[in-house]
Amino acid sequence: MADTESKPPEEECVVSSEAAQDESADMEEIDASPEAGPSGDTPAAVAEAKQGAIASQLMQNPGLLAALQGQLGSMLGASSGYIESLPKVVKRRIKALKKLQFEMLKMESKFYEEVHVLECKYAEKYAPLFERRRDIVTASIEPTDSDCEWPSDEEEEEGGGGEDGELADELKNKAKITEITEGEQGEKEGEKDKEAENVKGVPGFWLTIFKNVDMLADMVQEHDEPILNHLQDVKVKFSQSDPMGFTLEFFFEPNEYFSSTVLTKHYIMRSEPSESEPFSFEGPEIIKCKGCSIDWKKGKNVTVKQIKKKQKHKGRGTTRMVTKTVQNDSFFNFFSPPEAPENEEEEADEDTETLLATDFEIGHFIRERVVPRAVLYFTGEALEDDDEFEEEGEEENEEDGDEDDEEHDPDFNPQQEPTPQECKQQ
Repeated sequence: MADTESKPPEEECVVSSEAAQDESADMEEIDASPEAGPSGDTPAAVAEAKQGAIASQLMQNPGLLAALQGQLGSMLGASSGYIESLPKVVKRRIKALKKLQFEMLKMESKFYEEVHVLECKYAEKYAPLFERRRDIVTASIEPTDSDCEWPSDEEEEEGGGGEDGELADELKNKAKITEITEGEQGEKEGEKDKEAENVKGVPGFWLTIFKNVDMLADMVQEHDEPILNHLQDVKVKFSQSDPMGFTLEFFFEPNEYFSSTVLTKHYIMRSEPSESEPFSFEGPEIIKCKGCSIDWKKGKNVTVKQIKKKQKHKGRGTTRMVTKTVQNDSFFNFFSPPEAPENEEEEADEDTETLLATDFEIGHFIRERVVPRAVLYFTGEALEDDDEFEEEGEEENEEDGDEDDEEHDPDFNPQQEPTPQECKQQ
């Protein structure tokens, strides 16, 4: 029976006449080389030797390798024709399976909606704890002794342990006696205690957190730091429906930079499959965001800067200096995000899509990680947990790499999958 499959045009299959000639010459050299395997070798050994020689030759010829890579790249994602070749009755059943898959996605969407309702319910229960955290950070209250009953690494190090700990403490005490007198030591400790008494709350709490988290540290500039020292609290306010979403609220004490006391960033989410690509649904996703205006005081707006440029008059040839206002890198640009297209069918330009994707990632991270675990990002403990999680994920990705490649390979045909050889009876 004649082969009825369509063949690609001849010009797409040929890399170039020079590359083809070079390849032919290279293959002749390889076949003639002693690396093809000595006489008496099995066909498998000879084939393996030839493959190794070809790979070596390709590595020595970058031009040919690049040409072959380009040709293979053009074939990536092309259908193998397996699905198209199936009988109509099988294709009909596949349609039924896809409809079932869509029903599963709709049920999954309802699941995420109920999870969001539960999240909103527990947000109210968390609120008193977050308020007490804010009061301690801002020195509105002083925690009681019972509030502070929590083990710390510093106390364990100071207390030592066993004979080694006792010996270390003894050496430290001897060293202190030889360096300063007891009177001088008492005076210094008294001064430190007085200085400590003047410290209110937890200085630089949120600024330290932002500088500890890599994706936020990239946003914070040196001129932002004095302003962020006035940041007292960050809250998440959930919107249950119409539409589903959340708002990040940044509370500032009165300061010399702007008169606004609360800056907000609102995120709108979608929890159902899109009409155009329903099978791409993987759970709720952020689709839009909206910032707020900041009432900057005169000369304090760090999101803009003035630059001086020379302007030349076309007719007279004279030059003059002009001052222009341009955007300046700042954390506070976070509150002026680019606008997403109103119509979902419209596509934003590549730069806007990149900025929005980064913005959505930052907003989600602040909501999911930073606000609930603020003190652990302040101390750095949460950063260690994040690093461990990423390392474990990388190891799993390496192990699953081969399976993923096979699963997403458009040319994979299960009917052509080789079967394992049967064990030979001894």
